Amino acid sequence: MNRIFRPTCGLADWRAGLANPDKHWRAGYSAMATAQSCEAAGGALPPEIARLLGGIPELLFAFPEHKVPLPGGRRDSQCDVFALVREGTRTISVAVEAKVAEPFGDTVGVWFKDASRGKRDRLTALCDWLGLPFPPPETLRYQLIHRTTAAIAEAHRFGLRDAAMIVQSFSPEARWLGDFEDFAAALGIEAGHDRAGSKVLPNGMALTLGWAQGDARFLTDLSDGASTQGKAFA
Repeated sequence: MNRIFRPTCGLADWRAGLANPDKHWRAGYSAMATAQSCEAAGGALPPEIARLLGGIPELLFAFPEHKVPLPGGRRDSQCDVFALVREGTRTISVAVEAKVAEPFGDTVGVWFKDASRGKRDRLTALCDWLGLPFPPPETLRYQLIHRTTAAIAEAHRFGLRDAAMIVQSFSPEARWLGDFEDFAAALGIEAGHDRAGSKVLPNGMALTLGWAQGDARFLTDLSDGASTQGKAFA
């Protein structure tokens, strides 16, 4: 994986980073919505995410479509946005999962059915990191498990003691909120709509989960008037 990044100069750079720009770059979908919200923030965190991290968080760097290797298997966890954020004396590794109406993918029961050795190794490692039993409840969404552990993995890589996984939802109905709340509850974290909760993981790292309700205006294509001040976004 190439480790060289460059700042964005506007929405076109976000679109170019998608695996399938023609399919995924559409008004009303998460890729465009989160890109517009981040660019509009002008080098800061979108306000709904900042509120969940407490204090006055400072965005140090953010990386769209950031891939994080995880143990077991061969597929990386691809964060819609990965960010390093400073809040007081803490630096936080933050994985952002952007959503509109799309679900969180397969449940553990579906994903782990007839599991290969690689899937077994991966899920075992991720459960160890999160303090979940193995195998975890079949009704949990696997995407929430691996996206959260992506934030933890990057915290390890940067020598940090704080990680966060934030769902940035642009759905006016907060679709799939129940799946997020079930996942948080399985970890013993009280988190919900526009509300974050935290716990200390078995390895001593502090983990925060939160659901940030995004601004619905970003569900339309604002390209003509969107900010191009993406200086903090690589």
